[in-house]
Amino acid sequence: MDSDTFSLPNLLCEEDESSLNELKLKSIPPPPPRSEEDHYIRSLIETESKSKDYACVSVDEITRNWFKCARLDAINWILSTREILGFHFRTAYLSLTYFDRFNSTRVIDNGKEWAIQLLCIACLSLAAKMEEQIVPSLSQYKAQGYTFESSVIQRMELMVLTTLEWKMCWITPFAYLHHFFSKICDECDSNQFLVSKAVALIFDFSKEVNLMDHRPSVVAIAAVLLVCDDQLTRNTLEFKIDVVSSLHSLEKQECIYECYNLLKGIETKKNNTPESMSSYDSFRNHRSTSSAIGIKRKLTYNGLEQNCPLQKISRR
Repeated sequence: MDSDTFSLPNLLCEEDESSLNELKLKSIPPPPPRSEEDHYIRSLIETESKSKDYACVSVDEITRNWFKCARLDAINWILSTREILGFHFRTAYLSLTYFDRFNSTRVIDNGKEWAIQLLCIACLSLAAKMEEQIVPSLSQYKAQGYTFESSVIQRMELMVLTTLEWKMCWITPFAYLHHFFSKICDECDSNQFLVSKAVALIFDFSKEVNLMDHRPSVVAIAAVLLVCDDQLTRNTLEFKIDVVSSLHSLEKQECIYECYNLLKGIETKKNNTPESMSSYDSFRNHRSTSSAIGIKRKLTYNGLEQNCPLQKISRR
């Protein structure tokens, strides 16, 4: 089987559905007491550094542009479904991590929206098994204009598991937010508005950047720094992160500074596009989103969707 191509026959793999029942999916352990938190955070960052880096496969420009739009549509579906099913934000982010890692090694042919949708369902279902106490049945995942049998979704889950080598316990930025808020801007630790804004920034970031390009700890600290102070210079940023002992290295500081500026640029573009709905606004509108479960909402995100030629399929 060609590992760089994706088609319906590729859903056939050596494992069968019984493998899913035998899978012992365990999440990152809950954070320890505050007195042990520094050690816990250091262990998470060390685990990040040992994670496998996936080399992205090369595709032509037409496929790359199509996938960029398809990926944005996939993220919007995952975030909307997360809200409908009541999942944690970290579950949605984890599913996006699976999505990006899968697509770094396999190519979904141009125009195969059904394959993108099937992959979304499989990634979100697997993430829910990792993070949620109550896991919905596969029939509760409503596709955009497609109906997939549970057996087909299970085969897609197995393909994702095989592609990711059954390594599903990935760290997300949400494991770090509380710690970084308490270290960097202590007075903001209990400010729910700033925490929510940091969460929104993280998801805005995920819409524009492949999640494999930046470590979760780097994304988390950059988001915290930005919501606490959007005018940091290089020197003041370095002073801020000096209190986080696990991020002292020059290489990490370079990555944080780059990520901070990327987030700031995304935030600036969002603020200059008044007709768009920010991630923070959409997170607040839980009630209106849930009532519109059968409608494909049109969200303009920094002008990107205006340039996407995807044929949208109404949700049923």
